[in-house]
Amino acid sequence: MKNIFLVLSASALFFTSCELNEVPQATATEEDIFGTESGLKTYSYSFYNNITSGSDAFKGDAMADYGAVNSLNGFLVEGSYSAETSSGWSWSALRNINHFIEKCDNPNLSEPVKNNYIGLARFFRAWFYYNMVVRFGDVPWVDRPLSVDDSEALYGERDSRVLIMEKIMEDLDFAYNNINAVTSDGTLVTKWTALGLKSRVALFEGTFRKYHTDLNLSASAGQYLELAAAAAQEVMTKGPHSLNRAQGPELSQRQLFISDNPVTNEVMLAVAFSKDLAVLNDANWWWTSATYGPRYSLVRPFINTILNIDGTPYTDRAGYMTEEFYDECQQRDYRLSQLIRTPGYERGGVAAPPNFASFSYTGYQPIKYTLDDPLYDNGGTNTNAVPLMRYAEVLLNYAEAKAELGTLTDADWANTVGALRERSGVTGGTKTLPTQVDLYLKKTFFPDISDPVILEVRRERQVELALEGFRFNDLKRWKRGELMAELEWSGIYIPALDQLIDLDRDGKADVVFYDGSQSGPSIAVPNGVARVAIGGRANNFQTLTSTKHLEWFKAQPRNWYADGRQYYYPIPANAITLNDNLKQNPHW
Repeated sequence: MKNIFLVLSASALFFTSCELNEVPQATATEEDIFGTESGLKTYSYSFYNNITSGSDAFKGDAMADYGAVNSLNGFLVEGSYSAETSSGWSWSALRNINHFIEKCDNPNLSEPVKNNYIGLARFFRAWFYYNMVVRFGDVPWVDRPLSVDDSEALYGERDSRVLIMEKIMEDLDFAYNNINAVTSDGTLVTKWTALGLKSRVALFEGTFRKYHTDLNLSASAGQYLELAAAAAQEVMTKGPHSLNRAQGPELSQRQLFISDNPVTNEVMLAVAFSKDLAVLNDANWWWTSATYGPRYSLVRPFINTILNIDGTPYTDRAGYMTEEFYDECQQRDYRLSQLIRTPGYERGGVAAPPNFASFSYTGYQPIKYTLDDPLYDNGGTNTNAVPLMRYAEVLLNYAEAKAELGTLTDADWANTVGALRERSGVTGGTKTLPTQVDLYLKKTFFPDISDPVILEVRRERQVELALEGFRFNDLKRWKRGELMAELEWSGIYIPALDQLIDLDRDGKADVVFYDGSQSGPSIAVPNGVARVAIGGRANNFQTLTSTKHLEWFKAQPRNWYADGRQYYYPIPANAITLNDNLKQNPHW
């Protein structure tokens, strides 16, 4: 199936209700759907629409500590977000799934056939509830389609995350044991996808319980960490997936994000697109436009955590703070050049350094999801598939769970973090557990962590999975939400104002930075060279730090409430109006 986000045909069932107190409307008879295996298969395609919007799959980290953008998300602006503006309390996907599970009982179909599709439905129910718990914490557990007179469920209280997580694990176990598919073209769920999701969910819950001691659930954190490790290990030892190495260390990771077809040796689930079917995405437009996208720019504290090619920390280099852009990009883990524009990067056969004229605020311009031909930049024309789950994540889930349990071995390290680093060209520290704390990583990101193994696993996770939609949830489960407000949005080192800078050292000047209190640079600037004002003008958020690094949005503070309310979203006010048994999340 070329595109997993299908709209069902007229012969299939459609559901339009979106709240717990609404009843679904069917446009086809149940016999049309539930009487044949082909009907079940067609219905099951509707579940995929609920994972994510295909057109938004590449925007997962739109709000993250390491992403400087042109406009702050209201969630991070003090006083700007409330129950009245909250969203996400939608239950139509769950109703669709539960209706399917209840009606999938036709005696003319064999039990293995029915259980295969029920397994798929329960996989998607687990995914749905995982997202709800991550967003809201406690939520109502509903495992049946509701009628208008089902007042107990419609107007009941929220169930505890303890119950919800137990139910999620049950659903995923059933899915793994009953889904028939063991391989796919990358766009369909297999039994291994179910285990991959189990490792993701269990890791989230185990670490959330460990670090959020206010829940009084830390005693059960280890149970979920064990489940995460066991699920990941099952994928690693019995599943068909492996790390993609086809393009060598320079391109193998990025190939996963710019290929039209999912690279199925590593990609376990993706949303795919097709020019022939006119089903396209606008990744290039979003990531390269001065006006359509957020001008997303990665920040230097994060870039600093990407290792040298020999496996040593970049921040161990003498004088790293004053290295210019070209120099800081040399001899680094090849994931750096697969993540951002670095010297030598070309678009349409032309050198393409960071674009300060219309995009980058920091100099670290992402390329992970963008095709290199500029023809894709102005509209929804991208055909590249977007991974939603890949084997690399499973390796990291295993490594982190075992590290948190204190049971990660040298062999485990070599097979997980070490393998990922080797795939990206790193030559040192891939075989044995780290023994030394990287003080920069600890001080900047995780001051409460003193275990070098946990620190390095977290480094690996933020580098390998950058921009893939994990970051905010990772910070929430580690109880490091403060980084959303505190991480410095700084960029490349600027040795002097009014100086032509050749970012990629190809012999052509690319940008000049000048005092924004002046009308322009004090030197002659050739055509085609970007001019960037530093401070001095109203609404100019481009400044320099005391160490002469670009800094963005210093004038508008980001906010993380000291009471920790942002670890959950508020339940929308209209939902509480409809059901006064719902209690609002703390401090909202």
